[in-house]
Amino acid sequence: MDRAITIQSSNIHLGDGLPNYARENILRVASKYFGRLNTASAHFTKEGITYRCSVNMQMVGLPMKSAEAKDKDIFLFFNAALGKVAKQLRRTKRELREDKGERIDKDVVLRERISPTPDANEDLLYAEDSG
Repeated sequence: MDRAITIQSSNIHLGDGLPNYARENILRVASKYFGRLNTASAHFTKEGITYRCSVNMQMVGLPMKSAEAKDKDIFLFFNAALGKVAKQLRRTKRELREDKGERIDKDVVLRERISPTPDANEDLLYAEDSG
């Protein structure tokens, strides 16, 4: 699965820490929402005094999810971009979950537990007391 994740930069030296950090966090987000990562990439660029990061993730059977973020701290803006992609995945997962049909029999069972039917003997007692 690590081969499906590419970490690149056009004009900054990333070192060893940032690519490892990015891979670990991409895998964490992928396993949290769908678990089957098809491909992912993170591209880092320095623009003046700020950094820009674009994160792309594609889960199996879903379209590509992309986000960008800018900040002066390279780790903060990566986390911001990954958080935006995670939000897109969370919303997609919620849409897929809510798209399923509702179980009618489950609702009936819950209602029966909440408001039990009165006992026939109780009805007779109330009738005798009032009359």
